[in-house]
Amino acid sequence: MERFRYYLRVRYYECDMQKVVYNANYANYAGVATIEFLRALAGPDLLQGDLDFMVVSQNMEWRAPARFDEVLEISVAVKEMGKSSITIVTDFRRAGNEAVIASAETVRVLVDAKTLQKTEIPAGLRSALEQGGPGTVVDHAGYLQLDDFVFS
Repeated sequence: MERFRYYLRVRYYECDMQKVVYNANYANYAGVATIEFLRALAGPDLLQGDLDFMVVSQNMEWRAPARFDEVLEISVAVKEMGKSSITIVTDFRRAGNEAVIASAETVRVLVDAKTLQKTEIPAGLRSALEQGGPGTVVDHAGYLQLDDFVFS
């Protein structure tokens, strides 16, 4: 199955003096890509409504550096789901290259947005998460040819 993909261009302020991305920025990138993934699956109502996902843990592995002005392809997939939690795997690649340069595994818990109490994942959202948005592409980097892809 083709994976959900998000494209992001590395900005100068995200890098050190050698123009290498600071490690902490990968957590930000994973968060942005996950929000785009959720928006693609469930629409903006999930992000503005009565429910929210809170991060409870994140494990990151780095294999190679990303650098200033490179375009990163960030794929997002649900690895497993509990009653109220999801484990999301985020893989980072240089656009156009299949080698994974970093990977994050993030556990998020669904909560009531007002009370912040955890809540069970509704059936419709669970179904959307299980499908995972295959082939969906969000390109904030302007990397892909508009004629070749459908953007969301």
